[in-house]
Amino acid sequence: MPAAELDHPPFAVTVDLVVLTLRAGRLVVLLVERGEEPFLGEHALPGGFVRPDEDLDAAAARELAEETGLTGVPGHLEQLRTYGDVHRDPRMRTVSVAHLALAPGLPDPRAGTDAAAAAWVPVEAARSRPLAFDHARILDDGLERARGKLEYTNLATAFCPPEFTVSELRSVYEAVWGREIDPRNFHRKVSGTPGLLADTGRTRAVGRGRPAALFRAGPATTLHPPLVRDA
Repeated sequence: MPAAELDHPPFAVTVDLVVLTLRAGRLVVLLVERGEEPFLGEHALPGGFVRPDEDLDAAAARELAEETGLTGVPGHLEQLRTYGDVHRDPRMRTVSVAHLALAPGLPDPRAGTDAAAAAWVPVEAARSRPLAFDHARILDDGLERARGKLEYTNLATAFCPPEFTVSELRSVYEAVWGREIDPRNFHRKVSGTPGLLADTGRTRAVGRGRPAALFRAGPATTLHPPLVRDA
């Protein structure tokens, strides 16, 4: 149909990515510095326009690689939600499909295409600064989804070494949830959650106390009962 005969105005579909990992025991998010208008020089989540010949996941992977140099990101990737506020993009009407990626051991990013810089930023620092478009809202939604994932899935074990102590697992929960957890209560919960941990029968010396038991990730992918943050 010729453009003049369209009964609706054209609009674009974009993808934005909330990419989270742990560095030095802190939860960090990947941000870029925009190298062009709109929001020149401001921080944003990586993302961009979906091409006519690609699907959403391919667009997300391409934009992540082009803007930050990260390719083949392992770990957990899912669609977060869709954002379609009429005024979210001053250039034109856009609808963004946001993705959430959670992966351990991600390397330093390098900026490319329309990003002037790219860096891992502690989550709380990222939330305290203005972000382009509606990316502050997207980041908050992604963080809440990530925190929820730790309640009812075994995702936290992916951020631990192949064999880990309960204390190391607790540090993952504390970093993502953003608060301290009572060690004894946490040990009781995780040891009582079927399939979360598999005992290796080995121990590791930790400080001056008695050696700590070593575990591997158990077979469970969902946790029953969940590890509720507020409990």
